Amino acid sequence: MSDPTNDGQVFDRLPSTSDDRDVAGRATRSEVIEWWGDRFGVDAETFENYTFWEKGAGKIWVFAADLPSPTDAEGIGMTFLRTRQEHWKPTTNAVQRFGGRATHNVIDLGPDEAARFLAGDDLDPDWDGDWGYLIVTHEMAGEREPIGVGLYVHDELRSVVPKGRRASLTARE
Repeated sequence: MSDPTNDGQVFDRLPSTSDDRDVAGRATRSEVIEWWGDRFGVDAETFENYTFWEKGAGKIWVFAADLPSPTDAEGIGMTFLRTRQEHWKPTTNAVQRFGGRATHNVIDLGPDEAARFLAGDDLDPDWDGDWGYLIVTHEMAGEREPIGVGLYVHDELRSVVPKGRRASLTARE
C-alpha cells in the first residue's frame, strides 16, 4: 500500500497537526497559523473560524466555512499562502484581508513610494527589520492599510504585486 499523495485537482483540508498529516510535505493548520504569528504577529484567534485547504503543490487556500475533504471544486475561499518552497509567501489577497492585524514585519510607505510599489517598481526604503516577505502598508483615510506583499533583500524592497493587479497611480499629498 502506497502513501497518500497530493492530488492537484481537488482541495484537501490541511491536517490539524503533523501527527495528523497523511501527505508528505503538506503544511498543517497549526504550522500555517504559527507562521503567520511568528512572521507577522497575527494572533491565532484571527483564524479561528477559517479552514485551510491545499490544492496543487503548496497552494494554500483559506475558507470561512467547512466542507467535506477532499472537495472537487475550481476554488473555495481565497488563495492565502504558498508553501512547499524554501520561504513561504503570503498572497496579496491574504495580506490585504489579514495584514491589518500584523504587528511586525510591516513597512509603511508614503504616497509616492506606495504608488511606485503598486506599479511594480522596486524601492530602496529606510528599513532596519528582517529580510524576507513584508506586509506593505500605506495610510489611507487615517488608517494603515495593507496594499501588498514586498520582498526585502539586499537593502531593496521588491514589489511582488501580481502583474495583473499593478496600477499606474499619481500620488497626491
